[in-house]
Amino acid sequence: MKKPIHRPWKVLSSEYLAKRPWFTVRCESVELPTGAIVPNWYIFEFPDWVNVIAITKEGEFVMISQYRHALGQTRYELVAGCCEEGETAEESARRELLEETGYGGGEWQQFMVTSANPTNHNNLTYTFLATGVERITDQNTEAGEDIELHLMSRDQVLELLREDEILQCLHAAPLWKYFASQR
Repeated sequence: MKKPIHRPWKVLSSEYLAKRPWFTVRCESVELPTGAIVPNWYIFEFPDWVNVIAITKEGEFVMISQYRHALGQTRYELVAGCCEEGETAEESARRELLEETGYGGGEWQQFMVTSANPTNHNNLTYTFLATGVERITDQNTEAGEDIELHLMSRDQVLELLREDEILQCLHAAPLWKYFASQR
């Protein structure tokens, strides 16, 4: 399929409104190719993110659950996190899986690249498929993490998806793609 015509906007001005960990936002005045001017376009800056569809040698999915304060809910998720400076996306994904679950090893491949919201987020999310992983150490979570580990069957993960129990779209989309590719 042919790619769409690239029609970038012209940045007329740019100003940071906040520059803090987890909340960096800038406001830009932009001119569209049509000549229209939008005086206040907000862009949230984040490092790239990673997540992992991890499957053990026995065919179990390595899932986690954790409380998400903005929603006030505890939900099932994939292992996920931020790319740290100096790491490749795969190195970040391997580190996150090991820290959050104690699982590692196996065969790894980049599976999918998504954007949380290309309208106003400047980062990408890299999903990796790790098969044949095994428990090699204990969890080593950060102070702000309260993560519970779950090993689930294929059918259990599919049920979570069908029942909208995995709300994080950056986790649900790659899982749906994975199951669609397994037909």
